[in-house]
Amino acid sequence: MTIEIQAVDWLIIALYFAAILGIGLYLRRFARTGDDFFLAGRRNSSWVAGLAFLSANLGALEILGWTGGTMKYGMFVSHFYWVGAIPAMLFLGLYMMPFYYSSRIHSVPGYLRLRFDERTRVLNAVSFAVMTLLMSGINLYLMALVFKVLLGWDWHVSMWVSAGAIAVYITLGGLMSAIFTEIVQFFLIWAGLFLVAALGIADLGGPAALLEGLPERMTHLWATAGSAGDNEMGITWMGIALGLGFVLSFGYWTTDFLVVQRAFSSRDLRSARLTPITASFFKMALPVVVVGAGLVAYRLHAQGLLPIPDDPTRPGQPWNDAALPLLIARYYPPGLVGLGVTALLAGFMAGQAGNVSAFNTVWTYDLYRVLIRRDASDAHLVWVGRVTTVVGILLSVATAYVAMRFNTIMDYIQAIFSWVNAPLFATMLLGMFWRGATSAGAFFGLIAGMLASFSIFLGFKLDVFGPGAARVLCFSEAPSDMARNLWQAWWAWVVCAGVTVAVSLVTPRKSDEDLRGLVKGLTPSPDDTRVSWARRPVTWALASLAVLIALNAWFW
Repeated sequence: MTIEIQAVDWLIIALYFAAILGIGLYLRRFARTGDDFFLAGRRNSSWVAGLAFLSANLGALEILGWTGGTMKYGMFVSHFYWVGAIPAMLFLGLYMMPFYYSSRIHSVPGYLRLRFDERTRVLNAVSFAVMTLLMSGINLYLMALVFKVLLGWDWHVSMWVSAGAIAVYITLGGLMSAIFTEIVQFFLIWAGLFLVAALGIADLGGPAALLEGLPERMTHLWATAGSAGDNEMGITWMGIALGLGFVLSFGYWTTDFLVVQRAFSSRDLRSARLTPITASFFKMALPVVVVGAGLVAYRLHAQGLLPIPDDPTRPGQPWNDAALPLLIARYYPPGLVGLGVTALLAGFMAGQAGNVSAFNTVWTYDLYRVLIRRDASDAHLVWVGRVTTVVGILLSVATAYVAMRFNTIMDYIQAIFSWVNAPLFATMLLGMFWRGATSAGAFFGLIAGMLASFSIFLGFKLDVFGPGAARVLCFSEAPSDMARNLWQAWWAWVVCAGVTVAVSLVTPRKSDEDLRGLVKGLTPSPDDTRVSWARRPVTWALASLAVLIALNAWFW
Protein backbone atom coordinates (compact mmCIF):
# COMPACT_ATOMS: atom_id res chain seq x y z
CA MET A 1 0.00 0.00 0.00
CA THR A 2 1.39 3.40 -1.01
CA ILE A 3 0.22 6.69 0.49
CA GLU A 4 -0.78 9.22 -2.18
CA ILE A 5 0.86 12.62 -1.66
CA GLN A 6 -0.97 15.68 -3.04
CA ALA A 7 0.51 19.08 -3.92
CA VAL A 8 -0.59 20.60 -0.61
CA ASP A 9 1.15 17.78 1.27
CA TRP A 10 4.40 18.40 -0.62
CA LEU A 11 4.12 22.09 0.27
CA ILE A 12 3.88 21.27 3.99
CA ILE A 13 6.93 18.99 3.77
CA ALA A 14 8.89 21.65 1.87
CA LEU A 15 7.99 24.32 4.44
CA TYR A 16 9.25 22.04 7.21
CA PHE A 17 12.68 21.65 5.58
CA ALA A 18 12.85 25.39 4.90
CA ALA A 19 12.04 26.15 8.54
CA ILE A 20 14.69 23.93 10.08
CA LEU A 21 17.37 25.16 7.65
CA GLY A 22 16.35 28.73 8.43
CA ILE A 23 16.77 28.06 12.15
CA GLY A 24 20.30 26.83 11.54
CA LEU A 25 21.22 29.91 9.50
CA TYR A 26 19.76 32.29 12.07
CA LEU A 27 21.41 30.64 15.10
CA ARG A 28 24.86 30.52 13.52
CA ARG A 29 25.61 33.95 14.99
CA PHE A 30 25.08 32.53 18.50
CA ALA A 31 27.47 29.57 18.11
CA ARG A 32 30.92 31.13 18.26
CA THR A 33 32.41 29.66 21.46
CA GLY A 34 32.70 26.08 22.69
CA ASP A 35 29.93 26.57 25.27
CA ASP A 36 27.73 28.10 22.57
CA PHE A 37 28.27 25.33 20.02
CA PHE A 38 28.33 22.28 22.31
CA LEU A 39 26.12 23.41 25.24
CA ALA A 40 23.87 26.06 23.65
CA GLY A 41 25.53 28.72 25.83
CA ARG A 42 24.01 27.26 29.02
CA ARG A 43 21.14 29.74 28.82
CA ASN A 44 17.99 27.66 28.26
CA SER A 45 15.03 27.51 30.62
CA SER A 46 13.85 24.19 32.05
CA TRP A 47 10.89 24.18 29.62
CA VAL A 48 13.07 24.66 26.54
CA ALA A 49 15.64 22.13 27.72
CA GLY A 50 12.88 19.74 28.87
CA LEU A 51 11.12 19.67 25.51
CA ALA A 52 14.44 19.14 23.73
CA PHE A 53 15.36 16.48 26.31
CA LEU A 54 12.28 14.46 25.37
CA SER A 55 12.34 15.27 21.65
CA ALA A 56 15.87 13.88 21.33
CA ASN A 57 14.39 10.56 22.47
CA LEU A 58 11.57 10.64 19.90
CA GLY A 59 13.32 8.71 17.16
CA ALA A 60 12.28 5.91 14.85
CA LEU A 61 11.90 3.33 17.62
CA GLU A 62 9.88 5.60 19.85
CA ILE A 63 7.22 6.42 17.28
CA LEU A 64 7.07 3.54 14.82
CA GLY A 65 8.66 0.74 16.80
CA TRP A 66 6.41 0.89 19.83
CA THR A 67 3.26 1.56 17.83
CA GLY A 68 3.98 -1.68 16.02
CA GLY A 69 5.12 -3.24 19.28
CA THR A 70 1.70 -2.55 20.78
CA MET A 71 0.14 -4.81 18.16
CA LYS A 72 2.29 -7.61 19.58
CA TYR A 73 2.58 -6.80 23.29
CA GLY A 74 -0.50 -4.68 23.98
CA MET A 75 -0.51 -2.37 27.02
CA PHE A 76 2.79 -3.89 28.16
CA VAL A 77 4.49 -1.36 25.87
CA SER A 78 3.45 1.35 28.35
CA HIS A 79 6.04 -0.06 30.75
CA PHE A 80 8.73 1.45 28.53
CA TYR A 81 7.19 4.90 29.02
CA TRP A 82 6.20 4.73 32.66
CA VAL A 83 8.22 2.32 34.83
CA GLY A 84 10.95 2.25 32.18
CA ALA A 85 11.46 6.02 32.15
CA ILE A 86 9.83 8.18 34.82
CA PRO A 87 11.64 6.99 38.00
CA ALA A 88 15.00 7.33 36.23
CA MET A 89 14.17 10.81 34.91
CA LEU A 90 13.18 11.96 38.40
CA PHE A 91 16.34 10.42 39.90
CA LEU A 92 18.46 12.21 37.31
CA GLY A 93 16.90 15.55 38.14
CA LEU A 94 16.93 15.24 41.92
CA TYR A 95 20.16 13.38 42.64
CA MET A 96 22.52 13.09 39.66
CA MET A 97 22.19 16.46 37.95
CA PRO A 98 23.91 18.36 40.81
CA PHE A 99 27.07 16.28 40.19
CA TYR A 100 26.88 16.72 36.42
CA TYR A 101 26.00 20.40 36.24
CA SER A 102 28.10 21.70 39.11
CA SER A 103 31.29 20.17 37.71
CA ARG A 104 30.80 22.25 34.50
CA ILE A 105 31.60 19.29 32.26
CA HIS A 106 30.76 19.13 28.55
CA SER A 107 29.84 15.43 28.51
CA VAL A 108 29.20 12.33 30.61
CA PRO A 109 32.68 10.93 29.81
CA GLY A 110 33.99 14.23 31.18
CA TYR A 111 32.56 13.33 34.59
CA LEU A 112 34.25 9.92 34.43
CA ARG A 113 37.60 11.65 33.92
CA LEU A 114 37.13 13.83 36.99
CA ARG A 115 35.76 11.04 39.18
CA PHE A 116 38.08 8.25 38.01
CA ASP A 117 40.74 8.71 35.32
CA GLU A 118 41.45 9.33 31.64
CA ARG A 119 41.33 5.67 30.56
CA THR A 120 37.79 5.20 31.90
CA ARG A 121 36.75 8.37 30.12
CA VAL A 122 38.25 7.25 26.81
CA LEU A 123 36.74 3.75 27.13
CA ASN A 124 33.26 5.19 27.60
CA ALA A 125 33.76 7.87 24.92
CA VAL A 126 34.80 5.30 22.32
CA SER A 127 31.95 2.90 23.14
CA PHE A 128 29.43 5.74 23.17
CA ALA A 129 30.69 7.17 19.87
CA VAL A 130 30.45 3.78 18.15
CA MET A 131 27.00 3.14 19.61
CA THR A 132 25.80 6.59 18.54
CA LEU A 133 26.98 6.15 14.95
CA LEU A 134 25.36 2.73 14.69
CA MET A 135 22.09 4.01 16.15
CA SER A 136 22.24 7.02 13.85
CA GLY A 137 22.71 4.82 10.79
CA ILE A 138 19.92 2.47 11.81
CA ASN A 139 17.65 5.49 12.34
CA LEU A 140 18.39 6.65 8.79
CA TYR A 141 17.83 3.16 7.44
CA LEU A 142 14.45 2.74 9.13
CA MET A 143 13.36 6.14 7.87
CA ALA A 144 14.34 5.29 4.31
CA LEU A 145 12.60 1.92 4.65
CA VAL A 146 9.33 3.52 5.73
CA PHE A 147 9.30 6.15 3.01
CA LYS A 148 10.39 3.68 0.34
CA VAL A 149 7.65 1.17 1.11
CA LEU A 150 4.79 3.51 2.04
CA LEU A 151 5.48 6.57 -0.11
CA GLY A 152 7.44 5.05 -2.96
CA TRP A 153 10.37 7.41 -2.35
CA ASP A 154 13.83 6.38 -3.49
CA TRP A 155 16.08 4.86 -0.77
CA HIS A 156 19.00 7.12 -1.53
CA VAL A 157 16.97 10.32 -1.83
CA SER A 158 15.25 9.70 1.52
CA MET A 159 18.52 9.19 3.39
CA TRP A 160 20.67 11.83 1.71
CA VAL A 161 18.13 14.67 1.82
CA SER A 162 17.40 14.19 5.54
CA ALA A 163 21.07 13.61 6.38
CA GLY A 164 22.04 16.74 4.43
CA ALA A 165 19.44 18.90 6.20
CA ILE A 166 20.61 17.71 9.63
CA ALA A 167 24.26 18.31 8.70
CA VAL A 168 23.52 21.89 7.65
CA TYR A 169 21.59 23.10 10.67
CA ILE A 170 23.79 21.41 13.29
CA THR A 171 27.02 22.45 11.56
CA LEU A 172 25.82 26.05 11.53
CA GLY A 173 24.23 26.38 14.95
CA GLY A 174 25.51 23.45 16.99
CA LEU A 175 23.46 22.25 19.96
CA MET A 176 21.37 25.43 19.94
CA SER A 177 20.13 24.58 16.43
CA ALA A 178 19.49 20.98 17.46
CA ILE A 179 17.51 22.09 20.52
CA PHE A 180 15.34 24.64 18.72
CA THR A 181 14.57 22.31 15.83
CA GLU A 182 13.83 19.54 18.35
CA ILE A 183 11.25 21.82 19.99
CA VAL A 184 9.65 22.49 16.60
CA GLN A 185 9.74 18.74 15.92
CA PHE A 186 8.20 18.00 19.32
CA PHE A 187 5.08 20.04 18.54
CA LEU A 188 4.97 18.70 14.98
CA ILE A 189 5.01 15.14 16.28
CA TRP A 190 2.13 15.83 18.67
CA ALA A 191 0.14 17.86 16.13
CA GLY A 192 0.71 15.38 13.34
CA LEU A 193 0.26 12.09 15.19
CA PHE A 194 -2.07 12.68 18.15
CA LEU A 195 -5.00 13.06 15.76
CA VAL A 196 -4.32 9.58 14.32
CA ALA A 197 -4.98 7.94 17.67
CA ALA A 198 -7.92 10.25 18.42
CA LEU A 199 -9.66 9.58 15.09
CA GLY A 200 -9.00 5.85 15.36
CA ILE A 201 -10.38 5.58 18.89
CA ALA A 202 -13.44 7.64 17.90
CA ASP A 203 -13.93 5.45 14.82
CA LEU A 204 -14.05 2.35 17.02
CA GLY A 205 -16.57 3.90 19.42
CA GLY A 206 -14.40 5.44 22.15
CA PRO A 207 -11.83 4.22 24.71
CA ALA A 208 -14.15 1.63 26.28
CA ALA A 209 -15.02 0.16 22.90
CA LEU A 210 -11.33 0.09 21.95
CA LEU A 211 -10.46 -2.11 24.94
CA GLU A 212 -13.64 -4.18 24.86
CA GLY A 213 -13.06 -7.69 23.57
CA LEU A 214 -9.26 -7.44 23.59
CA PRO A 215 -7.42 -10.37 25.20
CA GLU A 216 -6.68 -9.78 28.89
CA ARG A 217 -3.01 -10.31 28.07
CA MET A 218 -3.08 -7.03 26.09
CA THR A 219 -5.01 -4.74 28.44
CA HIS A 220 -3.12 -4.96 31.75
CA LEU A 221 0.28 -3.82 33.03
CA TRP A 222 0.82 -5.94 36.14
CA ALA A 223 -2.12 -8.34 36.52
CA THR A 224 -0.63 -10.68 33.89
CA ALA A 225 3.00 -10.26 35.01
CA GLY A 226 2.94 -13.00 37.65
CA SER A 227 4.06 -15.61 35.15
CA ALA A 228 6.03 -15.27 31.91
CA GLY A 229 3.42 -17.35 30.12
CA ASP A 230 0.56 -15.01 31.01
CA ASN A 231 1.63 -12.06 28.83
CA GLU A 232 2.73 -11.55 25.23
CA MET A 233 6.16 -10.24 26.25
CA GLY A 234 6.99 -13.44 28.07
CA ILE A 235 8.41 -11.81 31.21
CA THR A 236 7.53 -11.54 34.90
CA TRP A 237 7.18 -8.47 37.10
CA MET A 238 10.69 -9.09 38.44
CA GLY A 239 12.23 -8.81 34.97
CA ILE A 240 10.26 -5.64 34.33
CA ALA A 241 11.31 -4.10 37.65
CA LEU A 242 15.00 -5.10 37.58
CA GLY A 243 15.87 -5.27 33.89
CA LEU A 244 13.72 -2.42 32.59
CA GLY A 245 12.66 -0.28 35.53
CA PHE A 246 16.08 -0.25 37.16
CA VAL A 247 19.00 -1.07 34.87
CA LEU A 248 17.95 -0.23 31.30
CA SER A 249 15.87 2.77 32.35
CA PHE A 250 18.41 4.32 34.70
CA GLY A 251 21.24 3.34 32.38
CA TYR A 252 19.68 5.26 29.50
CA TRP A 253 18.08 8.29 31.14
CA THR A 254 20.86 9.08 33.62
CA THR A 255 24.02 8.27 31.63
CA ASP A 256 23.21 8.47 27.90
CA PHE A 257 24.74 11.74 26.76
CA LEU A 258 22.25 11.95 23.90
CA VAL A 259 19.54 13.14 26.32
CA VAL A 260 21.61 14.37 29.29
CA GLN A 261 23.34 16.91 27.02
CA ARG A 262 20.06 18.84 26.76
CA ALA A 263 19.94 19.33 30.53
CA PHE A 264 23.53 20.62 30.43
CA SER A 265 22.27 23.52 28.29
CA SER A 266 20.14 24.90 31.15
CA ARG A 267 20.89 28.35 32.52
CA ASP A 268 21.29 27.30 36.17
CA LEU A 269 21.27 24.21 38.40
CA ARG A 270 17.60 24.50 39.32
CA SER A 271 16.63 24.62 35.64
CA ALA A 272 18.93 21.68 34.90
CA ARG A 273 17.27 19.63 37.66
CA LEU A 274 13.81 20.57 36.41
CA THR A 275 14.64 19.61 32.81
CA PRO A 276 14.07 15.82 33.09
CA ILE A 277 11.28 16.35 35.65
CA THR A 278 9.40 18.63 33.24
CA ALA A 279 9.97 16.15 30.41
CA SER A 280 8.55 13.31 32.54
CA PHE A 281 4.99 14.66 32.28
CA PHE A 282 5.14 14.67 28.47
CA LYS A 283 6.77 11.25 28.48
CA MET A 284 3.86 9.79 30.46
CA ALA A 285 1.41 11.19 27.90
CA LEU A 286 3.08 9.60 24.86
CA PRO A 287 1.28 6.22 25.20
CA VAL A 288 -1.89 8.10 24.19
CA VAL A 289 -0.35 8.37 20.72
CA VAL A 290 1.80 5.26 20.56
CA VAL A 291 -0.21 2.66 22.49
CA GLY A 292 -3.54 4.17 21.48
CA ALA A 293 -2.66 4.03 17.77
CA GLY A 294 -1.20 0.53 18.18
CA LEU A 295 -4.39 -0.83 19.75
CA VAL A 296 -6.47 0.83 17.03
CA ALA A 297 -4.28 -0.84 14.40
CA TYR A 298 -4.64 -4.20 16.19
CA ARG A 299 -8.45 -3.97 16.19
CA LEU A 300 -8.67 -2.82 12.56
CA HIS A 301 -6.24 -5.52 11.41
CA ALA A 302 -8.23 -8.19 13.24
CA GLN A 303 -11.34 -6.99 11.42
CA GLY A 304 -9.55 -7.06 8.04
CA LEU A 305 -9.78 -3.27 7.70
CA LEU A 306 -6.05 -2.54 7.91
CA PRO A 307 -3.97 -4.95 5.79
CA ILE A 308 -0.40 -5.15 7.15
CA PRO A 309 2.24 -5.79 4.45
CA ASP A 310 5.10 -8.26 4.85
CA ASP A 311 8.24 -7.00 6.54
CA PRO A 312 10.68 -5.99 3.75
CA THR A 313 13.58 -7.40 5.78
CA ARG A 314 11.77 -10.61 6.87
CA PRO A 315 9.51 -11.93 4.10
CA GLY A 316 6.46 -13.83 5.32
CA GLN A 317 6.24 -11.94 8.62
CA PRO A 318 3.87 -8.98 9.19
CA TRP A 319 5.52 -5.56 9.22
CA ASN A 320 3.93 -4.11 12.36
CA ASP A 321 6.13 -1.02 12.14
CA ALA A 322 4.00 0.07 9.16
CA ALA A 323 0.93 0.42 11.39
CA LEU A 324 1.24 4.15 12.09
CA PRO A 325 1.82 5.26 8.47
CA LEU A 326 -1.07 3.04 7.39
CA LEU A 327 -3.34 4.71 9.94
CA ILE A 328 -2.27 8.11 8.56
CA ALA A 329 -3.27 6.93 5.09
CA ARG A 330 -6.62 5.67 6.41
CA TYR A 331 -7.73 8.66 8.47
CA TYR A 332 -6.02 11.76 7.03
CA PRO A 333 -7.28 13.74 4.02
CA PRO A 334 -4.90 15.70 1.71
CA GLY A 335 -3.12 18.36 3.74
CA LEU A 336 -3.31 16.37 6.92
CA VAL A 337 -1.38 13.59 5.15
CA GLY A 338 1.41 16.11 4.61
CA LEU A 339 1.29 17.01 8.31
CA GLY A 340 1.43 13.34 9.28
CA VAL A 341 4.35 12.58 6.96
CA THR A 342 6.14 15.70 8.23
CA ALA A 343 5.59 14.50 11.80
CA LEU A 344 7.21 11.17 10.90
CA LEU A 345 10.12 13.01 9.27
CA ALA A 346 10.42 15.21 12.37
CA GLY A 347 10.56 12.15 14.58
CA PHE A 348 13.29 10.53 12.54
CA MET A 349 15.29 13.74 12.25
CA ALA A 350 14.94 14.60 15.96
CA GLY A 351 16.49 11.27 16.89
CA GLN A 352 19.15 11.70 14.21
CA ALA A 353 20.02 15.24 15.31
CA GLY A 354 20.31 14.08 18.91
CA ASN A 355 22.77 11.37 17.95
CA VAL A 356 24.88 13.69 15.80
CA SER A 357 25.08 16.56 18.31
CA ALA A 358 26.05 14.13 21.09
CA PHE A 359 28.63 12.46 18.86
CA ASN A 360 30.36 15.70 17.86
CA THR A 361 30.67 16.79 21.52
CA VAL A 362 32.06 13.48 22.78
CA TRP A 363 34.49 13.19 19.86
CA THR A 364 35.72 16.77 20.19
CA TYR A 365 36.09 17.02 23.97
CA ASP A 366 36.68 13.43 25.07
CA LEU A 367 38.70 11.99 22.20
CA TYR A 368 40.20 14.69 19.94
CA ARG A 369 41.28 17.04 22.73
CA VAL A 370 42.50 14.16 24.90
CA LEU A 371 44.27 11.94 22.36
CA ILE A 372 45.20 14.29 19.50
CA ARG A 373 45.53 17.94 20.52
CA ARG A 374 45.47 18.80 24.19
CA ASP A 375 46.36 22.47 23.65
CA ALA A 376 43.56 23.17 21.16
CA SER A 377 41.99 26.62 21.44
CA ASP A 378 38.29 27.15 21.94
CA ALA A 379 37.88 28.39 18.36
CA HIS A 380 39.72 25.36 17.03
CA LEU A 381 37.43 23.02 19.00
CA VAL A 382 34.37 24.70 17.51
CA TRP A 383 35.85 24.16 14.03
CA VAL A 384 36.52 20.51 14.88
CA GLY A 385 32.94 20.20 16.09
CA ARG A 386 31.60 21.47 12.78
CA VAL A 387 33.82 19.12 10.79
CA THR A 388 32.91 16.22 13.07
CA THR A 389 29.22 16.88 12.43
CA VAL A 390 29.70 16.42 8.68
CA VAL A 391 31.92 13.36 9.16
CA GLY A 392 29.43 11.88 11.64
CA ILE A 393 26.60 12.30 9.14
CA LEU A 394 28.63 10.59 6.40
CA LEU A 395 29.50 7.71 8.73
CA SER A 396 25.83 7.42 9.68
CA VAL A 397 24.87 7.10 6.04
CA ALA A 398 27.54 4.42 5.64
CA THR A 399 26.20 2.43 8.60
CA ALA A 400 22.68 2.84 7.17
CA TYR A 401 23.78 1.07 3.99
CA VAL A 402 25.38 -1.65 6.10
CA ALA A 403 22.16 -1.99 8.13
CA MET A 404 20.24 -2.81 4.95
CA ARG A 405 22.07 -6.12 4.79
CA PHE A 406 20.80 -7.43 8.12
CA ASN A 407 17.40 -8.68 9.22
CA THR A 408 17.83 -8.52 13.00
CA ILE A 409 17.86 -4.74 13.34
CA MET A 410 15.08 -4.41 15.92
CA ASP A 411 16.62 -6.99 18.23
CA TYR A 412 19.99 -5.29 17.89
CA ILE A 413 18.63 -1.85 18.75
CA GLN A 414 16.83 -3.18 21.84
CA ALA A 415 20.00 -4.95 22.98
CA ILE A 416 22.55 -2.22 22.32
CA PHE A 417 21.69 -0.23 25.44
CA SER A 418 22.42 -3.29 27.58
CA TRP A 419 25.93 -3.45 26.09
CA VAL A 420 26.92 0.14 26.87
CA ASN A 421 24.47 1.93 29.16
CA ALA A 422 23.63 -0.87 31.61
CA PRO A 423 27.21 -1.39 32.89
CA LEU A 424 27.88 2.35 32.70
CA PHE A 425 25.01 2.99 35.11
CA ALA A 426 26.67 0.71 37.68
CA THR A 427 29.92 2.67 37.27
CA MET A 428 28.18 6.03 37.62
CA LEU A 429 26.06 4.96 40.58
CA LEU A 430 29.03 3.65 42.54
CA GLY A 431 31.13 6.64 41.53
CA MET A 432 28.59 9.19 42.72
CA PHE A 433 27.45 7.50 45.92
CA TRP A 434 30.50 5.54 47.15
CA ARG A 435 33.78 7.25 47.92
CA GLY A 436 35.57 3.91 47.89
CA ALA A 437 35.10 3.32 44.14
CA THR A 438 38.56 3.49 42.57
CA SER A 439 39.82 4.28 39.09
CA ALA A 440 40.99 0.70 38.53
CA GLY A 441 37.67 -0.68 39.80
CA ALA A 442 35.67 1.53 37.44
CA PHE A 443 37.80 0.68 34.40
CA PHE A 444 37.86 -3.09 34.83
CA GLY A 445 34.25 -3.20 36.06
CA LEU A 446 33.08 -1.35 32.95
CA ILE A 447 34.95 -3.72 30.66
CA ALA A 448 33.64 -6.79 32.52
CA GLY A 449 30.03 -5.56 32.38
CA MET A 450 30.19 -4.80 28.65
CA LEU A 451 31.74 -8.19 27.89
CA ALA A 452 29.18 -10.01 30.06
CA SER A 453 26.26 -8.36 28.29
CA PHE A 454 27.61 -8.99 24.81
CA SER A 455 28.50 -12.59 25.67
CA ILE A 456 24.95 -13.32 26.84
CA PHE A 457 23.60 -11.74 23.67
CA LEU A 458 25.85 -13.88 21.47
CA GLY A 459 25.10 -16.99 23.54
CA PHE A 460 21.40 -16.74 22.75
CA LYS A 461 21.84 -15.61 19.15
CA LEU A 462 24.21 -18.48 18.34
CA ASP A 463 22.02 -20.99 20.23
CA VAL A 464 24.86 -21.82 22.62
CA PHE A 465 22.55 -21.52 25.63
CA GLY A 466 19.99 -24.26 26.15
CA PRO A 467 16.84 -24.26 28.33
CA GLY A 468 18.91 -24.73 31.48
CA ALA A 469 21.02 -21.63 30.89
CA ALA A 470 17.94 -19.67 29.88
CA ARG A 471 16.23 -20.68 33.12
CA VAL A 472 19.20 -19.44 35.15
CA LEU A 473 19.73 -16.21 33.22
CA CYS A 474 16.13 -15.27 32.39
CA PHE A 475 14.05 -17.40 34.80
CA SER A 476 12.31 -18.93 31.78
CA GLU A 477 13.23 -21.83 29.50
CA ALA A 478 11.99 -20.03 26.38
CA PRO A 479 12.31 -16.26 26.95
CA SER A 480 11.32 -13.83 24.20
CA ASP A 481 13.91 -11.55 22.61
CA MET A 482 12.57 -8.70 24.68
CA ALA A 483 12.81 -10.68 27.91
CA ARG A 484 16.41 -11.68 27.11
CA ASN A 485 17.35 -8.05 26.52
CA LEU A 486 15.96 -6.98 29.88
CA TRP A 487 17.69 -9.78 31.77
CA GLN A 488 21.04 -9.37 30.01
CA ALA A 489 20.96 -5.70 31.03
CA TRP A 490 20.47 -6.78 34.64
CA TRP A 491 23.41 -9.20 34.52
CA ALA A 492 25.61 -6.56 32.87
CA TRP A 493 24.89 -4.25 35.78
CA VAL A 494 25.51 -6.98 38.38
CA VAL A 495 28.84 -8.02 36.83
CA CYS A 496 30.04 -4.44 36.45
CA ALA A 497 29.05 -3.53 40.01
CA GLY A 498 30.57 -6.71 41.44
CA VAL A 499 33.92 -6.33 39.65
CA THR A 500 34.07 -2.61 40.47
CA VAL A 501 33.55 -3.25 44.18
CA ALA A 502 35.98 -6.20 44.27
CA VAL A 503 38.80 -4.34 42.50
CA SER A 504 38.15 -1.12 44.45
CA LEU A 505 38.63 -2.93 47.76
CA VAL A 506 42.23 -3.82 46.84
CA THR A 507 43.31 -0.68 44.95
CA PRO A 508 43.98 2.86 46.20
CA ARG A 509 41.19 5.42 46.00
CA LYS A 510 41.33 9.17 45.51
CA SER A 511 41.43 11.52 48.48
CA ASP A 512 38.32 13.29 49.70
CA GLU A 513 39.74 16.56 48.42
CA ASP A 514 40.01 15.15 44.89
CA LEU A 515 36.41 13.90 45.10
CA ARG A 516 34.90 17.16 46.31
CA GLY A 517 31.93 18.10 44.12
CA LEU A 518 31.83 14.63 42.53
CA VAL A 519 30.55 12.29 45.26
CA LYS A 520 27.56 12.31 47.61
CA GLY A 521 28.60 13.69 50.98
CA LEU A 522 31.39 15.78 49.47
CA THR A 523 29.11 17.89 47.27
CA PRO A 524 26.92 20.70 48.63
CA SER A 525 23.23 19.82 48.38
CA PRO A 526 21.14 22.20 46.25
CA ASP A 527 19.44 24.86 48.39
CA ASP A 528 15.80 25.20 47.31
CA THR A 529 14.69 27.18 50.36
CA ARG A 530 15.15 30.48 48.52
CA VAL A 531 12.40 29.70 46.02
CA SER A 532 8.72 29.01 46.61
CA TRP A 533 7.56 25.42 46.96
CA ALA A 534 5.83 25.64 43.57
CA ARG A 535 9.18 26.22 41.84
CA ARG A 536 11.14 23.49 43.61
CA PRO A 537 12.24 20.40 41.65
CA VAL A 538 11.16 18.06 44.45
CA THR A 539 7.58 19.41 44.32
CA TRP A 540 7.19 18.63 40.64
CA ALA A 541 8.98 15.30 41.03
CA LEU A 542 6.43 14.25 43.67
CA ALA A 543 3.59 15.35 41.38
CA SER A 544 5.06 13.31 38.52
CA LEU A 545 5.46 10.29 40.78
CA ALA A 546 1.84 10.58 41.91
CA VAL A 547 0.62 10.58 38.30
CA LEU A 548 2.83 7.56 37.56
CA ILE A 549 1.38 5.58 40.48
CA ALA A 550 -2.17 6.51 39.44
CA LEU A 551 -1.61 5.36 35.83
CA ASN A 552 -0.17 2.02 36.93
CA ALA A 553 -3.04 1.48 39.36
CA TRP A 554 -5.65 2.39 36.71
CA PHE A 555 -4.26 -0.07 34.16
CA TRP A 556 -3.18 -2.68 36.69
